[in-house]
Amino acid sequence: MTNTSKIIRPDMYRFHNGEKSPLPFEAAEYEARLEELRERMDSAGVTAAVFTSMHNIAYYSGFLYCAFGRPYGLVVTETDCVTISAGIDAGQPWRRSFADNITYTDWQRDNYWRAVASVTGKGVVIGYEGDHLTLMQRDKLEDFLEPVVMVDLFETTMRQRMHKSEAEIALIRQAAQVADVGGYAIRDAVKVGAREIDIAMAGRDAMELEIAKRFPDAEYRDTWVWFQSGLNTDGAHNPVTARQLEHGDILSLNTFPMISAYYTALERTMFAGEVDAASLKIWEANVAAHEYGMSLLKPGSSCADITHKINAFFEERDLLQYRTFGYGHSFGVLSHYYGREAGLELREDIDTVLEPGMVISMEPMLTVGEDQAGAGGYREHDILVITEDGNDNITGYPFGPEFNVVG
Repeated sequence: MTNTSKIIRPDMYRFHNGEKSPLPFEAAEYEARLEELRERMDSAGVTAAVFTSMHNIAYYSGFLYCAFGRPYGLVVTETDCVTISAGIDAGQPWRRSFADNITYTDWQRDNYWRAVASVTGKGVVIGYEGDHLTLMQRDKLEDFLEPVVMVDLFETTMRQRMHKSEAEIALIRQAAQVADVGGYAIRDAVKVGAREIDIAMAGRDAMELEIAKRFPDAEYRDTWVWFQSGLNTDGAHNPVTARQLEHGDILSLNTFPMISAYYTALERTMFAGEVDAASLKIWEANVAAHEYGMSLLKPGSSCADITHKINAFFEERDLLQYRTFGYGHSFGVLSHYYGREAGLELREDIDTVLEPGMVISMEPMLTVGEDQAGAGGYREHDILVITEDGNDNITGYPFGPEFNVVG
């Protein structure tokens, strides 16, 4: 029998197993991101940044973690960039990142923070993410790192992510085309009697196959579809059900390909077989607001001003009371699990001015209650890149009644 008392159980180690895998971007892209980050850290007086969120770790290192209840991190100093990962993942975090990697073990509680401290040192100025670090983990950070000061880097890193590089825009453009592929597969699958779940799977499978064709070196996970019908269209994020489509149903097509932590979306209102007059009137009004809203997405325009103009458009048609959320948001490293560039949303309380290189959606939605004519949720969604003199719509799937009364 093996004498386990003689086995050395380290707190952490480097398990650089295999060769580095191709990442979604070239090394120069990550180097540029880290250079800008270090400039922002220097301006804030930060010695070491400790990132804990999926989005910032992926943005600066290329590694997208799967937590499963364990903490993960990325430590950036003036000279180092090191991901901190759990032993259960072995060498994958190192292979799938631009950074160095330290694996922490389970043999002793809080080895994660010992691994972080091995890079940051103690008694320095620590940057953290106030929108992500839990109270429990913040207490442990203070206990293990003994920072002289803690500085919240949430805002400055979000501002950095809001401005996309040419490489990011190229990836997002391809991802929008993948979303279109899913849309067409869903359109082909729409039939009276078909279930939401079956139609959703047709769109998801088509997108995953397309992603594998376009990005043969990527990891594949998290691509999904929300396909909703009837009453289930009233919310933008309502899960798929096994409801069967009926003739005349309002439908909501929503495809979401995920490529190396980058999220894109296609959303369209549809009807099964035919659309009644009351529904058509609301649908056409929402399409008109969608077209108007896209025309407003120009450099120099503020998110709040755009929002007020679309509000006025709906108010003139006595429809503003049916609006349920903002009119659009930023795209990039985010998904339904992580990330949010809250400073680039089309809402009344966001004063951010659009600039070239930003990527934003236009997605007006009207929800009419079941007790009224034209009941259901109406939503269109395109992704636009802000250019020097306007915008570039990178969504190709058609919107409106002419193409989307199907089945």
